[in-house]
Amino acid sequence: MKKVKVNDAVGMVLGHDITKIIPEKFKGRAFKKGHIITKEDIPELLKIGKEHIYIMHLKQGEIHENEAALRLAKAGGKKGITFTEPKEGRVNLKAQYSGVLKVNKDLLKKINTIENIMFASLHNNKPVNSGEMVAGTRIIPLVIDEKPIKYIEELCQKEVLIEVRPYQKYKVGIVITGNEVYYGRVKDAFGAVLRKKLKPYGCEIIGQKIVPDSREIIQKTIEELIKQGAQIILTTGGMSVDPDDVTPSAIRKLGTDIVSYGAPVLPGAMFLFGYLGETVIMGLPGCVMYAKTTVFDLILPRVLIGERITKEHIANLGHGGLCLSCKHCYYPNCGFGKGV
Repeated sequence: MKKVKVNDAVGMVLGHDITKIIPEKFKGRAFKKGHIITKEDIPELLKIGKEHIYIMHLKQGEIHENEAALRLAKAGGKKGITFTEPKEGRVNLKAQYSGVLKVNKDLLKKINTIENIMFASLHNNKPVNSGEMVAGTRIIPLVIDEKPIKYIEELCQKEVLIEVRPYQKYKVGIVITGNEVYYGRVKDAFGAVLRKKLKPYGCEIIGQKIVPDSREIIQKTIEELIKQGAQIILTTGGMSVDPDDVTPSAIRKLGTDIVSYGAPVLPGAMFLFGYLGETVIMGLPGCVMYAKTTVFDLILPRVLIGERITKEHIANLGHGGLCLSCKHCYYPNCGFGKGV
């Protein structure tokens, strides 16, 4: 690169983006790489502290920061990712559609140990909306040798670094259990909560049944909903260890493969998760009805992208599984459930 005084740069091509910063008001690109310097630009350049600019002469095998950032982004971002144009040496990766962000943490760490490379992302398994920024990348210097970029491109051909998996529209059956609700002593409040939580995902609720604390009736009701096409069964009530709480045993008697009864999440410790064939069965503890965010909010998005939940997935929720029940809930933009 050749260093040139601003006053002598008229007619020359700028080799890099120039950033302008106004404290607490603005930070952004004032001049774009490739801009031809004019006489009128000189006062503005001096105002933002640039008495010299660089005219770039790349050697063979070298690439500019903008090209490097774009290549890194395209190597790392696979399905469900769109890219911004390079700006000030940086490219952002955005969600192409709503879904769950998947980040290969080991590969991300490996890439970030390479000198002069940085790649930052949101947490793995974070629910994201269409158009939301999920990652950003750039190189540290203005120019870099092409070799590390090629190496990263090769790594990302073998493994997926970042992707967004879209939600699928599932058919859901809801079974509200409890004598107090069935006999009208208490008005059901659980059904409305579940409908509200399912609505953003476009799920179809094919049936909602209120049943007493009877193993046989709970089993029969679940079986009927599955015959009607339910792909997910949500049961509520009767999830504790009290003698009258029979929902877990009813689910077991159906032949359900119980992945986990209990989760290292607060609120949500008495959560049950299993599979009856290909049908997802979830036993929801009472906290789902009254707490803003629970284990259900952590697991549901992953189920809705078609992920097969395992015992290890449940166990991993313990790191980051403590909700602070903040007065103003910012989930999923907080630490809850972000340990893995």
